[in-house]
Amino acid sequence: MTSQYHVVGLIRRRYPWLALTLAAAVLGGQIAQPVMARRRPTEVASVATLRDLVYERVNGAVLTLDLYCPEKVSGSLPVIVWIHTGGWSKGRKERCPAVALVQDGYAVASIDYRLTSTAPFPAQIEDCKAAVRWLRANASTYHLDPDHIGVWGHSAGGHLAALLGTSGGVRELEGTGDNMSYSSRVQAVCDVAGPSDLVRLYQEASQSRGDKSGKVMYDVAALVGGSAEKNITTATAASPIHYVSKDDPPFLIIHGENDATIPVTHRQVSQEGLGN
Repeated sequence: MTSQYHVVGLIRRRYPWLALTLAAAVLGGQIAQPVMARRRPTEVASVATLRDLVYERVNGAVLTLDLYCPEKVSGSLPVIVWIHTGGWSKGRKERCPAVALVQDGYAVASIDYRLTSTAPFPAQIEDCKAAVRWLRANASTYHLDPDHIGVWGHSAGGHLAALLGTSGGVRELEGTGDNMSYSSRVQAVCDVAGPSDLVRLYQEASQSRGDKSGKVMYDVAALVGGSAEKNITTATAASPIHYVSKDDPPFLIIHGENDATIPVTHRQVSQEGLGN
């Protein structure tokens, strides 16, 4: 990913509270690469941090999130959920560029989720949805606004953020566990360079001679349980574009012009689908 970002689309801006969130996300997209390259968490003054809050236990895995809030809270805080990158196979919640938005009056929840070395799809989106439900179930405890939850992710995290945005109410992706009476829907999505059609992405990578095409194929195959062409049902189910509907939340899509992993043309097609 280069440092030059292209705002591909802003879809259906319907909520006044989103203006600052989305503007901040654009700025965050421009600094995301150097921030995420750091080996230690982003440091921001006047932030109250709660680490390793358990939001779900599933198949022996303990899933946790870090919650960042302003030290002085007045009223309920809108929430931004950060989903880390790493090709669905690595990464961690401690590397959270979104924490900078706490200074603008947001709570930020940075989540871990099951990686492909532990479980294939749909484990990853089930975990993200479980985290959103946990935040709503515990909103009063942590002074959160359960009606204003946005999600932001980069690359694999952007894919999961987009999937959260388009698959609200899709029972097959909800999983099971605690807090099932709470909604997993989000009210805004900022997707930085996340793939939206895994079948297309795999096919394009298989026909490409690019340096990163092999890794793209490997990562997608690890997510969907093998070749996307042989596991097309799962690859389609894992594609955010597959679930687009008129009741989806607003999307902000940002993509690097010279992205060698997920071509920007792939995202432009997705933007057209979201705009319909």
